[in-house]
Amino acid sequence: MTPVQPLKVITRFRDGRIRAYVMDSGVFGALDPAAVFQPRSGDEVVESVVRPGLEQVVYTTLNSVVCLTRAGDLMWTSDFEPYSDERSWHRPGCALSRDGRTVWVYRPDVMAGRQSAVDQWVVHDAESGAVLVRHELKTVGHGARHHVHPVDGSLYLDIDEGQDGSVILRGAARATGEVEFMTYPWQDRYLIDLSPDGQQFMTVDHGQADVTFHHHFSGAVLFTLPVEAFGYHAEGTFVEWSGGYLTPDLAVVTLGGEGPDGQEWFRYHLIDVHTGTLSGEIAVEVTNPYELVPLGDGSWLTDGPDGNPLRWTGTPLPPRPPHPKS
Repeated sequence: MTPVQPLKVITRFRDGRIRAYVMDSGVFGALDPAAVFQPRSGDEVVESVVRPGLEQVVYTTLNSVVCLTRAGDLMWTSDFEPYSDERSWHRPGCALSRDGRTVWVYRPDVMAGRQSAVDQWVVHDAESGAVLVRHELKTVGHGARHHVHPVDGSLYLDIDEGQDGSVILRGAARATGEVEFMTYPWQDRYLIDLSPDGQQFMTVDHGQADVTFHHHFSGAVLFTLPVEAFGYHAEGTFVEWSGGYLTPDLAVVTLGGEGPDGQEWFRYHLIDVHTGTLSGEIAVEVTNPYELVPLGDGSWLTDGPDGNPLRWTGTPLPPRPPHPKS
């Protein structure tokens, strides 16, 4: 039996404030923030998460991780030392554990020029900010994306090393308080999403030639679909590093390319993740292929004109012929 999931909350940083949106199952269309947080003066927010209860926010800047209340009171902060004057190429990220008790922070210390030969993945106590675990990484990353497993609570980390590819790791907390870390044996795949039932995950080739679905947590390949499997020519068509699981049974794979006139195009194909077969498309009105965010419950987000997200749902379209310019 799948355990009850905690509230799904996403954040957006806009107009100098962090806005938290709750993905209530009955609300579609334009979403209003359920909570708004004002960062400390001078803080440039890189990434943020909101603790259960929506009363505290945790965010990273280029040189720290900070926890504030909705009233603006400082709960705790942890500085990345030594201070870095670098303004680009490094983006520290954070995630909240499934139970809300710990904050996981990725520190791209090498790119930040902190006189360190390694990046770090650090686990903080969410209440006090105390460092519980500090894991040194053999990476030189620009930034990373966390993915929280919806069932066992482990965390995946996808570290972007730019033209050198991507490193995917998994951290799993034990009852003893220790964390077991493992690194997957690829440097040429980007982690796109974890399935909402926790059974598998989805990656895209660094060269954008295919999408692959893997078993959680072993990483064993379930099936791979190259560009040609969607009816396109490999030359001039690629799999975008975007998409994800629309439901436990359907994944969204984004195909894109450029026509003879230089006009870019992209389409959202659906894949039955149990059989590895095409299952139609969804029509989405977006300006770029990374705007769509599947939520795993049959709905997805796009950006609204006022900066607040829009939540959509709809019936999949039947398969269409490949894009005429492919």
